[in-house]
Amino acid sequence: MAQPSSRQELIDYCKRKLGAPVLEINVADEQIEDLVDDAIQFFQERHFDGVYPTFLKYQITQDDIDRGRAQPTTGVGISTITVNHNVGLTTQFNFYEGGNYLQIPPSVIGVNKIFHFDGTNTITNNMFSVKYQLFLNDIYYWGSTELLTYAMVKTYLEDIEFLLTTQKQIRFNKRQDRLYLDIDWGSVTAGTYLIIDCYRTLDPSDYSRVWNDSFLKMYLTSLIKKQWGQNLIKFQGVKLPGGVELNGRQIYDDAQKELDVIMEKMSNTYELPPLDMIGWYVKSIFSTRIKFRTIVNSKFD
Repeated sequence: MAQPSSRQELIDYCKRKLGAPVLEINVADEQIEDLVDDAIQFFQERHFDGVYPTFLKYQITQDDIDRGRAQPTTGVGISTITVNHNVGLTTQFNFYEGGNYLQIPPSVIGVNKIFHFDGTNTITNNMFSVKYQLFLNDIYYWGSTELLTYAMVKTYLEDIEFLLTTQKQIRFNKRQDRLYLDIDWGSVTAGTYLIIDCYRTLDPSDYSRVWNDSFLKMYLTSLIKKQWGQNLIKFQGVKLPGGVELNGRQIYDDAQKELDVIMEKMSNTYELPPLDMIGWYVKSIFSTRIKFRTIVNSKFD
């Protein structure tokens, strides 16, 4: 089937691409299963179609607050690391790490940020906010204010919010499955919800169209071909009946060349942009705002 919709159909597709059933593919089923897992993992971690942006909601519990507020040596969830070193005499150094983290599902491989949750956003938080009062007093009648004035005020308020309302500091590593929240846990109340902006992997068991991804099919075929050549390398020069000679080295080298091309194509076509583009994006926003204000001010001068 040219459009596989399951794990086994993808394996059969790759074998046919390599010559089966005309040729015998000398790769064990266990090896192919391992290669499928490797291909899926690479697809989920590097391909932009292997993940999707989403928002997870989590309700903070009292246990989370207790762990976050724990004091060294006496609190709940404190882990101790002891190092012994000889500095003239044997000295013991104790290091303490808090348990101020949330256990994240394994499918989450990246966290961008968490949204404001403690009422620090004074621009748009409640009926006494600047935004609410602006709409209440000026926007109820569209002829009372110009859109240009409204746009300038909104831009100015966003700048104030950006400078005065700091983002929550977080730390995350996808191999730990832990989201550390470096916040003032004393100001957090139980029952408060966190909104986590993150990336989750596509599970092929839930989204069967992953098995039909063009990159995944191409990549897995080359992986199986490389394993095939690796298995036959030790039989280099062995003569088979009829004068046929096995050439595992050639199969291996051809597969490696294909993988090099695929990896380059991944970096240039399918991979998400590097993180240093974020700095350029923020810089461009501030440059645009400065230019906009300069133009507006020059018109009114």
